Amino acid sequence: MIITDTHTHLYSEAFDDDRNHMIERAIQQNVSRFFIPAIDSTYTESMFQLEKDFPDNVFLMMGLHPTHVKDNYKDELQHVEDMLAKRHFYAVGEIGIDLYWDKTTLGIQQEAFKYQIELAKQYQLPIVIHCRESFNEIFEVLEAVKHDDLFGIFHCFTGTLEQAHQAISYNMKLGIGGVATFKNGKIDKFLNEIDLKHIVLETDSPYLAPVPYRGKRNESVYILKVLEKLSEIYGISIQEIASITTQNSKDVFSI
Repeated sequence: MIITDTHTHLYSEAFDDDRNHMIERAIQQNVSRFFIPAIDSTYTESMFQLEKDFPDNVFLMMGLHPTHVKDNYKDELQHVEDMLAKRHFYAVGEIGIDLYWDKTTLGIQQEAFKYQIELAKQYQLPIVIHCRESFNEIFEVLEAVKHDDLFGIFHCFTGTLEQAHQAISYNMKLGIGGVATFKNGKIDKFLNEIDLKHIVLETDSPYLAPVPYRGKRNESVYILKVLEKLSEIYGISIQEIASITTQNSKDVFSI
């Protein structure tokens, strides 16, 4: 059984004391594919070190996270463009719009989102979307740029059934993580109405730990709790969920 964590910040400072041990612990439990989203240029070297330490398990993305779209965003976008020109990445991400922390940057967040989507099209890469309190704004951009060649993952999907179908209509898989285990997470109420071919698993570690670890540091091995929940929701084995969602991740990332 191979389990894929399609979204984990393994370079996070939260893992500085036990990073390698934490990753090995996950690998021992068959969580052996880790897709690493970028945040901004300050983490690039840490991402490269992760890849060097675990070359068979770690797969890097490149992008500018919407909460890091600040006054220097054009310099950061240039960094993204330069990195994509230098070497292969498996996706452009995580990118998108976040209106939870700062609504005043909406304009430049939209600009950065669109710019990076065009880079993804140029390099024929998937996009990995961060969406927080911004479904309408995200969908507005996706509607404007939609294309058969544009595809990817709606990371940490927390929307409604209607929004799930809309995301899927733009060639997006739904990234499902710890929120599916929350009592107030809501998505567990309708996930069985979404065909598993549209689902990938993620942790977003060190954030959004699943029950019973909610509120604690999340880590990739906890994706097993998400697997258990989806097995319960869909009424099929953990092994089958792992197989389908890992194949879905291969379809997106081409590895």
